[in-house]
Amino acid sequence: MIEWVWPWMFALAPLPLLMRLFVRPVERQQAALTVPDLASFRYEGYGRTGREGARIPWRILLLWLIWLALVTAMARPQWTGDPVTLPTSGRDLMLAVDISGSMGTEDLQLGGQLVNRLTVVKNVVSQFVDAREGDRVGLILFGTNAYLQAPLTFDLETVNRLLIEAPVGIAGGKTAIGDAIGLAVKRLRQRPDGDRVLILLTDGANNVGEVAPVKAAELAAQDGIRIYTIGVGADEMRLPSLLGGVFGARVVNPSAELDEDTLTDIAETTGGRYFRAQNTAKLVEIYDIIDEMEPIEQESETYRPIAVLYHWPMGIAWALFLVLILCDWRGWGGD
Repeated sequence: MIEWVWPWMFALAPLPLLMRLFVRPVERQQAALTVPDLASFRYEGYGRTGREGARIPWRILLLWLIWLALVTAMARPQWTGDPVTLPTSGRDLMLAVDISGSMGTEDLQLGGQLVNRLTVVKNVVSQFVDAREGDRVGLILFGTNAYLQAPLTFDLETVNRLLIEAPVGIAGGKTAIGDAIGLAVKRLRQRPDGDRVLILLTDGANNVGEVAPVKAAELAAQDGIRIYTIGVGADEMRLPSLLGGVFGARVVNPSAELDEDTLTDIAETTGGRYFRAQNTAKLVEIYDIIDEMEPIEQESETYRPIAVLYHWPMGIAWALFLVLILCDWRGWGGD
């Protein structure tokens, strides 16, 4: 609906009429020397013919329309829309995803097909991100080095796209867990106090970097940042025998390098929790659990969208003013 910011401006509408009724025009001093000009003849002509005489009423009408349009603009009309409810949580959630070379290991299934770990992680995490409406979400990708791919933002679509487009090994073949945590702490500590959470997913052990993982976790705990750690990768994987088909397939543990003790220490130090995902279903279950532990708050903010409209009557006033000038210039009247 249309509302007026300054409705009292409409009290100015009769001002020209009041000025005409109560303010006497200033008497012009008679010049000592009078020089005839065409203005007086032209004015007298208005009273002689109906066609010429119609110019004054049309001019007055245009002036009144211009004045009323200006008064309407000064009253600041605006369109106020229906109430819109926005979910808010004030939660800052940073995702740290391992994209080292080992994440290319094909030991997990997705849709009945054997795929690499990163493909499963992208599928599960993207669904988790989509459900984080109302939260700020950021993304860190790490391997030999840790990189901030997306700062904390409400733009979940961009976060998802950056995650899905990340290839295996682009950040290096090793695993810098401590640096990833340190980078997340640096970003999260800039945010106001509140729910600040880091979800770190990896399939290996910290073997490179400037900061030790447990030390980085202690820094996170000091800033009130809670860390959930996830170890991903199957416990068993069948590979062809080194001697061909004579002795059949051999069974190996593709997650032998996963440092579960360190991941557990990181989580416990910050008040979080460690999870183990041996398959796709387990990974989905883990993110469901985290979603329940970090629920979206039900409190919401309501606002009404506002669109200013004062430029419309202002434009009408300018258009009428141009018409008035054109009429005077061309000598048009009411005909």
